[in-house]
This record gives sequence, C-alpha cells and structure tokens, in this order.
Amino acid sequence: MQFKKLLPAKFRKDHTIIPVVRLAGVIATGGSAFKQNLSLASVAGVLAKAFAFKDAPVIAISVNSPGGSPVQSRLIYSRIRELAKEKDKKVLIFVEDVAASGGYMIALAGDEIIVDETSIVGSIGVVAAGFGFDKAIEKLGIERRVYTAGKNKVGLDPFQPEKKSDIDHIKKLQLDIHEIFIDMVKERRGDKLSDNKDIFTGMFWTGRPAKELGLIDGFGHMSTVLKERYGEKTKLKLIQPKRGFFGRNVPGVSTELTSAAAGGLAFGVLDAIEERAHWNRFGL
Repeated sequence: MQFKKLLPAKFRKDHTIIPVVRLAGVIATGGSAFKQNLSLASVAGVLAKAFAFKDAPVIAISVNSPGGSPVQSRLIYSRIRELAKEKDKKVLIFVEDVAASGGYMIALAGDEIIVDETSIVGSIGVVAAGFGFDKAIEKLGIERRVYTAGKNKVGLDPFQPEKKSDIDHIKKLQLDIHEIFIDMVKERRGDKLSDNKDIFTGMFWTGRPAKELGLIDGFGHMSTVLKERYGEKTKLKLIQPKRGFFGRNVPGVSTELTSAAAGGLAFGVLDAIEERAHWNRFGL
C-alpha cells in the first residue's frame, strides 16, 4: 500500500474493473463443432476467472436463456453461489431477452436480479417434450425390435405407442423437480415474493409485472447501473473462454473437424430445431 502512494499520479489506478460473464443460450450438455450449449463444463472456467479478480467489488453476470436441463441449471447456480461465498463477492445478474425456466434458476444465483422492462422472466415449471414416430414407421413397414432385461428398461420410446405407466412416472419426476425449483425461488427471493398463486404455475412475465411479483429487483442495463454504483470510470472486463477450431467455446480444449463430427451434422440440425423451439415459447 505504501508503494502505491509513491507512484506518480499517471500510474495510479483511478478506475474500478468489474469482470463480466455472459451466459447465453439453451442449457444442455454437449454441443457441436460450431456451437456450445450452456452447461457447468462450458462455464466453469470463465466463472473461476471472473471471481479471481480480487479487487472487483462485484461480479456482473449477463443471463439470456430460455432454459433447458434442470440439472445443468442447478449446477451452474450452485457453482456461482459457491464462488460468491468462497471469494466473498456480491453477484449482480442482468437479464437480456429472457431468463426463463432454467435461465431463471441460474438468475437466482444473483444477490440482485436486474432486467430491462421488456425482458421475459419466470416460467417456474418443468417441461418434457418429444416426438412420436410409431405411426410413421408403421406406414413405412418398419418393425421396431428392442430387447431388454427389466420390464421398465425402455420407457417413452418414440418408436412405440405411449404407455400410461410411463407418462405417470415422468410426471412424478417433473413434480419432484418442480418442488425443488419452487424451494430455490422461495429461499433466494424470500419476503420479496408476492402471494400471487400464478408465480409457480409456469407462467412468465415482462419486467414490470415480474417486479410486482417479487421475481426481480429492478430495471437497468449493465454498463449504466455499474457506473452509477461504482463511478463513471468503472470499466467492464468481459471474461471469455478459450476458443477452439471454428471459434467454438471450449474450456481449455481445441476441437478438430473429424469424420465423426461431420457425421453428427444431421443431429446438429435436430438440435437446432429443438433449440429454436425453446426460444419460440417466449416469442423470440
């Protein structure tokens, strides 16, 4: 500290640096050679780098996600809270277009949730979706052959007619996950929540009604809010992951275009359709 006082004015630090992490996209494991989904594996590195800024008064995290895997959502949430406690840092979450379902679960990691008035927030529920191809393969004259040990080993097979027992089981799983989600919201939002019964029905709202319900804390944009709180000379430092081949975000590992990757392009198309469906639920 004494050495800093002896430095000429032009070498003294006269601004505050705040690390910024951007969490955008559908929450799921894996990805393709061209795109990486949001998962603990894909964001752990950037989170660790952000929280390593010792002098930062706060960690700013931008969230823009329609949801996805409840497991990965909860893992990302837990990692942010663990780092916040370990490094004794306050976390500000800034919502862009949407923080819904798993995206809102991640947003709960913030000590404050700040949104644009047109942002979409909420969708506190659980959804499972798929396709049924049993009638299609029947028309094509294709016979499905599956051999298992254990009568419940194959459930919700898209190439076989639905079974009531399978549907009942998946609904039980959804209810269990939904209860965990509700408990997280109540724990993190506490007395800020209103007693509106619609909060936990899976509905979603824009900024103003979300604030009335207690799901968020205020309105604003990251740069403006941070400069208002920490001074006009505040500088934002975007923390980005290492980039591999084709610009894919990879946590410390580059990728190659192999025959296996090329063969997976067809699956990438299906993934893109599913991802588009996530965003379309919110008119985005």
